[in-house]
Amino acid sequence: MAYKRYQARVELDEEAGVFHGEVINTRDVITFQGSSVEKLKQAFEDSVDDYLEFCASRGKDPEKPASVAEELSALCTEDYFRERAQCGDAGKAKRTLKRAGRGNSPVPGDEIE
Repeated sequence: MAYKRYQARVELDEEAGVFHGEVINTRDVITFQGSSVEKLKQAFEDSVDDYLEFCASRGKDPEKPASVAEELSALCTEDYFRERAQCGDAGKAKRTLKRAGRGNSPVPGDEIE
């Protein structure tokens, strides 16, 4: 389910006959429940709206929901660097860095402040 860029995960409590949901793309806790799909959807939208109103009443910016694409991109980037680190040769990298700049005069912007 999605509403105003907030995405939710829903589970069914069969014993109670109630759906429980939680917003999954923000660190703030936003939960809701409903006894039917229609009531669940309305409770989700109401909970997001209540969260936004609560933040506004306190003068706090609501946490912006992370998109699935942003989260996936971050995970892929982390995996990429982890894989690259396993392929690297630290000794070779250090030798290369040690040679870097030898024989070259500094250029504007090389200053250390």
